Amino acid sequence: MTDTTYWGRNFGVMLFKDAITGENLYKKYVKHETIMLYREGFEVLLKSGFIIKAIVCDGKKGLLQMYPSLPTQMCQFHQKLIIRRYLTKKPKMQASIELWEHSKMLTKTDKESFIGGLNQWYDKWKDFINERSSATIQNKSTYKHKRLRSAYNSLKRNLPYLFVWYDHYELNIPNTTNAIDGHFSDLKNKLRCHNGLTEERKRKFIDGFLKV
Repeated sequence: MTDTTYWGRNFGVMLFKDAITGENLYKKYVKHETIMLYREGFEVLLKSGFIIKAIVCDGKKGLLQMYPSLPTQMCQFHQKLIIRRYLTKKPKMQASIELWEHSKMLTKTDKESFIGGLNQWYDKWKDFINERSSATIQNKSTYKHKRLRSAYNSLKRNLPYLFVWYDHYELNIPNTTNAIDGHFSDLKNKLRCHNGLTEERKRKFIDGFLKV
């Protein structure tokens, strides 16, 4: 599993964790989360003798496709956050309400049920989400429900990576990066008790907490 968290805009830590043992394997302090830095982390692990059987990540563009031969699971929780950003926690339109309710089932159901429900939603609302405005911008009409379309398109685009855990059940792949996210939350809560630390002392604290 891998993910990155930040303190402010230019100080973050990228962490790689073994989903089986729970051991933190590698970390790197970063200013920006880039695909190149993720690749560097994976290469460090491979050169150190680790065997990578699968990857679980947040779905950052390019990361899901980095190693086509490896099963790569997008964190279902991060996908739900994407949908929530588009629709909010309390959407008003009925189509948005139904898509948000279905999205919340992502972490609680199987592949066939989720895809079947998503297809039923689209069949019901496809005319609605394809509605275009009569007004034109530079002689081009625009979609009326852009955020709803973006939410649906995000799910459709990421579907091949949302149930990799289900397709490779024998590998016992986590369906979320929650083990890392929880670790980050605990770390940030403890650091809040030490507000005012310089970056150097903050790094020492993080080094001791993550033990890697």
